[in-house]
Amino acid sequence: MEKLAVGLMSGTSVDGIDAALVRLNGFGIHTKVELIDFITLPFPPAVAEEILQCMDINESNSALICSLNFKLGYLFADAVKKVCEKASIPLRIIDFIASHGQTIYHLPQTDGRLVKSTLQIGEPAVIAYETGTTVISNFRTMDMAAGGEGAPLVPYADYVLYRSNTIGRSLQNIGGIGNVTVLPKQAKLDDVIAFDTGPGNMVIDSLCNILKGESYDQDGKWAAQGKIHKEIAQSWLEMDFFKMVPPKSTGRELFGSQFTKQILQNWSHLPADDLIATATYFTALSIADSYKRYIFPTIPIDELIIGGGGGYNKTLLQMITELLPNTKVLTQEDIGFSSEAKEAIAFAILGNETMNREPSNVPKATGAKGAVILGSITLPPRNILLEEKYEDHST
Repeated sequence: MEKLAVGLMSGTSVDGIDAALVRLNGFGIHTKVELIDFITLPFPPAVAEEILQCMDINESNSALICSLNFKLGYLFADAVKKVCEKASIPLRIIDFIASHGQTIYHLPQTDGRLVKSTLQIGEPAVIAYETGTTVISNFRTMDMAAGGEGAPLVPYADYVLYRSNTIGRSLQNIGGIGNVTVLPKQAKLDDVIAFDTGPGNMVIDSLCNILKGESYDQDGKWAAQGKIHKEIAQSWLEMDFFKMVPPKSTGRELFGSQFTKQILQNWSHLPADDLIATATYFTALSIADSYKRYIFPTIPIDELIIGGGGGYNKTLLQMITELLPNTKVLTQEDIGFSSEAKEAIAFAILGNETMNREPSNVPKATGAKGAVILGSITLPPRNILLEEKYEDHST
C-alpha cells in the first residue's frame, strides 16, 4: 500500500533539520522509495547554541534539556509543514512522520555508574499535535534495550536502497560523525556490517566556526589553501576508538568541543587554514584507515558511495580518493540520489517498518542480540479521518 511520509533528521553537526517528503510502496526489503521533496530548516543561532550547551556535560542542566525538548518539537513540526507546503502536498494526507530527533548524549558502552544509553529530544507529542499526524520517534532505544549500541541505524535503509547482486558497495555517510554501511555483493541482511568510522564534519565545522566565523568550509576552499600536517592527524588516529573492532559508535562526546579546544591549545601557532586542512585530512584518514583495517581484508568493495554534507566538500572527496586509489569513489548525486536527504529518507524507511510492525535494526551493525522493532509511536490528538467522516455525513 502506498504511503506518504516525512522523515526528519537533525544530526551531530547541529546545522538544522532535514525534512524529506517521500512516497513509500510496500515494506521490508522490497520497499519502493521515491523522494518527492526535501528541505533543510536551519536552526536559529540561539537554538543551535542551546543544543551545543545541552551536549556539553559541564554546561548542561535538566531545565535546559526540558525546555529544549519542546522547543525542538515545534521546530520539527514547522519543518514538516514547510516541506509539505513546498511540494504542494496537503498536510492532512501525510500518513506518518518519522523523527530521529536531536541526539544530545550517547553512551555506547557502560562507563562506571553510567549505563549504556542514548538520548534524543524533540518532543513527538508536540509534532503530532501541531501536524495532526502519527509520529514515530525514539528509534535508537529499543536496539539498546536489546544489547546494541543504538547506532548505526541507517544500514537497514542502505540495504533496501543500494544492495546489488553484481558489485560490492560501501555507503559512507559524512555528517557530523562518519559512518559506513558495507553491502557485499549478493548480500543478505545478515551479511551487512556497519560502524562509525570517526569524525565527519564535526571537527572541521567547529574549527571553521571559531577561526573563520563561518559554520562550515564551503566546497573545502580553506582546506585546499592550507598545509596538511600529516603527523598531527596521524597522532589523532592513535585514539583508542580507532583500534576498537566494530560494531562501534561515537559522537560529540569524543569529537566535540573538548577535542577542538585541545587542538587549538596544542597547535595555536599554526595558521587557521592549516588546522582546517589537517582536520579535513583527519576525517579522510580515519575513513581510509577503517576500510583498510576492518573492510578490505574480508570484503571486496567495488564502489564507495559518499553521502551527507561531507559529500559537497571537494577537498575532502579528493583526499579520500587519493587515500583509497584502488576504489571507485562516488557521491549520492553520481547515482541519482541526494547526499543531503539520505538520512532523512532513511528514517522514513525505518518509520515505515515500525508502522508495519517489522524489525529494522541490523544486529551485526549495532551489536544487538537480535532484530527488534524500532521506535515509539505517538498518535495524533484526535482522529481527523473520523471527524471528517462525521462532518461529511452531517452536511
